[in-house]
Amino acid sequence: MPTYPPSPPRRDIDASEVRDVTFKVEGMECAACAGSIEKAIKRLPGIKNAAVAALHARAQVIYHPAFVAEEAIREAIQDAGFQASVIEDHSHQNESNICRVRIKGMTCTACSTSIESALRKMAGVKRAVVALATEESEIHYDPKVVSHGLLMAAIDDAGFETELISAGEDRNRVYLRLQGVHSQEALKVIEISLMALPGVKSVEFNAIEERLMISYDPDLTGPRCFIEVIEQTSPTPNLYRASLYMNPGEGCPDRVEEVRRYQKLFLWSSIFSVPVFFLSMVFMYIPVIKKWLDMKLVMVLTVGEVLRWALSTPVQFVIGWRFYVGAYKALQHGSANMDVLVAMGTNSAYFYSVYTVVRAATCQHFRGTDFFETSAMLISFILLGKYLEVLAKGKMSEAIAKLMNLAPDVAVLLSVDSNGNVVSEREISTQLIQRNDIIKVGPGSKVPTDGVVVWGQSHVNESMITGEARPVTKRLDDKLIGGTMNENGALRMRATHVGSETALSQIVRLVKAAQMAKAPVQKFADKISQFFVPMVVVTAFSTWMVWYTAGRARTYPRSWIPSSMDEFELALQFGISVLVIACPCALGLATPTAVMVATGKGAAQGVLIKGGNALESAQKVVKYIVFDKTGTLTSGEPVVVGTKLFQNVALKVFFDLVASAEVNSEHPLAKAIIEYAKSLQGTGCKDLLWLPEVKDFKSIAGQGVTAEVSGKRICVGNTRLMAENGIMVSIDVAEQLKETEVMARTGVLGAIGGEIVGLIAIADPVKPEAAAVISYLKSMGIHSLMVTGDNWGTARAIAREIGIDNVIAEAQPSVKAEKIKELQATGMAVAMVGDGINDSPALVAADVGMAIGAGTDIAVEAADIVLMKNNLEDVVTAIDLSRKTFTRIRLNYLWALGYNVLGIPIAAGVLFPWTGFRLPPWIAGAAMAASSVSVVCSSLLLKNYKRPRKLG
Repeated sequence: MPTYPPSPPRRDIDASEVRDVTFKVEGMECAACAGSIEKAIKRLPGIKNAAVAALHARAQVIYHPAFVAEEAIREAIQDAGFQASVIEDHSHQNESNICRVRIKGMTCTACSTSIESALRKMAGVKRAVVALATEESEIHYDPKVVSHGLLMAAIDDAGFETELISAGEDRNRVYLRLQGVHSQEALKVIEISLMALPGVKSVEFNAIEERLMISYDPDLTGPRCFIEVIEQTSPTPNLYRASLYMNPGEGCPDRVEEVRRYQKLFLWSSIFSVPVFFLSMVFMYIPVIKKWLDMKLVMVLTVGEVLRWALSTPVQFVIGWRFYVGAYKALQHGSANMDVLVAMGTNSAYFYSVYTVVRAATCQHFRGTDFFETSAMLISFILLGKYLEVLAKGKMSEAIAKLMNLAPDVAVLLSVDSNGNVVSEREISTQLIQRNDIIKVGPGSKVPTDGVVVWGQSHVNESMITGEARPVTKRLDDKLIGGTMNENGALRMRATHVGSETALSQIVRLVKAAQMAKAPVQKFADKISQFFVPMVVVTAFSTWMVWYTAGRARTYPRSWIPSSMDEFELALQFGISVLVIACPCALGLATPTAVMVATGKGAAQGVLIKGGNALESAQKVVKYIVFDKTGTLTSGEPVVVGTKLFQNVALKVFFDLVASAEVNSEHPLAKAIIEYAKSLQGTGCKDLLWLPEVKDFKSIAGQGVTAEVSGKRICVGNTRLMAENGIMVSIDVAEQLKETEVMARTGVLGAIGGEIVGLIAIADPVKPEAAAVISYLKSMGIHSLMVTGDNWGTARAIAREIGIDNVIAEAQPSVKAEKIKELQATGMAVAMVGDGINDSPALVAADVGMAIGAGTDIAVEAADIVLMKNNLEDVVTAIDLSRKTFTRIRLNYLWALGYNVLGIPIAAGVLFPWTGFRLPPWIAGAAMAASSVSVVCSSLLLKNYKRPRKLG
């Protein structure tokens, strides 16, 4: 029998809401206790995350209140043998804002880790994540304790530049920049005029930033009205001007400016460094030039040494000043990053060279070699590496940039009278569209925002949003998505979602959040970064000490030392090479760059992946994947295909009573019955006014609905519902029901006054790609299961049709989640694919939940991956892309570790005793720069990902 959804969540709970509660747990004595409590909590449906700390006797739980109650979590802890009480409920306080900040100047994972540490130490900060690849930070904070300004100041103090993206304020606020308003009287007039508008709640002026903050009801007014009112209050035309205020960090990172900056630095560095290189490495082998360069100026100080000193000094202290600043601020806050290594390496080479110059100018018998070319060439190669890295990073953010640029810049606003006739039209900025505006969309133009068609007919290409290439026909009352292309025919639409509410904005926000989220594998790089730089410094010093001590003790032959050097200088070269070849950047970029490219590529193909955690979980799915049936394996648009009446009742009367009982249900089968009842009323029937009044409505999960209609008790559902209500199912009814189910149709029984009156046969066609997808998953070694609330007969028939062997039918929502947990108990990762409210507990319980994009909002919220096209082939795409991504991440780590594991010993001179090969410091610096570029370019190869071409 069909499964009906459970009663909807209480009206005071948003089904998509996530709450964050901290429990005090008494009785924990060790980590094993904490582990058992964590497992007990995670067995509950609706748990997003749980962390238990034995040391602090705390358990922090993030959960969906629509699926599990706070009391149930407390009881689960008590059932595990411990006492628990709530000590902090962040969700009820409504005091949590999310601040997003763009950060400039990060060079490696040590930088992001130090920023996270600094933020987490601040009072009021609940959570802080810093992403090296996207150069952004997301901070959850209590606005009553700390402001976003103080958070940005803390990042600035740590040595990095910040730009605010968003401060997490109420979305029904708008910020306007004022121009031409210079007096308090003018501001007062503007405030009074704005407050007179319907829907305006408050107006505040920030004198420092010269901007207005207006809180308003978007159903009644919007930014366009505010700008018009402000300009109308101007005493002279065009004196007062207002425009939307944009935070500097909004939009995609300004890679163009960053690329130009590094390009400029590299070019200036090259202007000085290339001559130094030729003076040291090339001209010394040209006799005429060498003779001139070896001319003595003072004592044994030569022309060549002075020229090299003069040319390398601007590189060291002007062009390379950024490394000093970065190293100083990192050390000031107790951390060490790449800037520390670069500053130490270049300073060692430069100041020893200065020492040789001074000694040559003051001592007649001094012999020494300068390393000016080392410091200058090092800085040049590192700047070249940063330039190439920034260029590559710009390629990684192309997916978001393309999404953000889908919406047109302008829209045509129509003014209509009460009869719907167009009075006037004008062009406005898309950002100034307000809810309920009537917009004209011409042929060949983009839809400016989300809305519904109010006039006209056309075909709209939605491939840029959904990935579906076939144009979709749009008629009256059909939904339009902002950013899609109107191919032919003129349309008029009413805006329903504007600004951050649009589907395009939500997709961009989801992709950005995914790129911010750290994959668990990233912890590997974070741990290494904590001690990487200090370890390298110790290794470099040890290298210098060993070579210098061995040289002084004559442990190795004198012939090993080049004629132009002594043992100190040879050891110094080895030490500097170790300092500059070690690169923590490549390790830090290995995971986030791959995740960033993969999530962007997935979004372009209609697969929204919510971060690195979802990617990592998806690639672990190697054995089990669970499918819901209705709306997932089937089209989700069931229709009534037949009715069998067992008593002398008119068909229309029967459907009037049954549809009345079903009208309050959200189940797809209920909607099919209502639509069929409408068709019996004749053409043009759109409302439900003819239906009788309903009383005492009840929805029973997994069974059906009951209600009182026109004084009669109505039961609509499966045989279990009939049995529980004392209604006998005759042999004739049972046989008819069995025949219906064998034909892969769902049979819904309708009882009136305690007797079964009719059987409604409902067909929900299988998606055309379902069988091929199941077959392809088998070829990947993944076993597919169907868990559905529908009856056994229909479920088995559908399963046979598409090739699924394991079926569980007539399953309530809790049973679906329990089945997921049973499969997880085998030690294997489990994926769940569903689309309805019934599927949400299972989506949350699964290691990776995949929601069909056409499903309910709550299913999409609960899932880790959203399949926007409502196409099952994207299940394969999601798993295949995740596997390819983690193969790439492993290669990135191999590449990054290979540079260091092989490079550091070679730089330290391990090969020198046998081969005479030593790595000059400037070549070591080039290798360090190349390591980061190599990892980023390796991740960029994911842009070439193509989904499996053949399924089945």
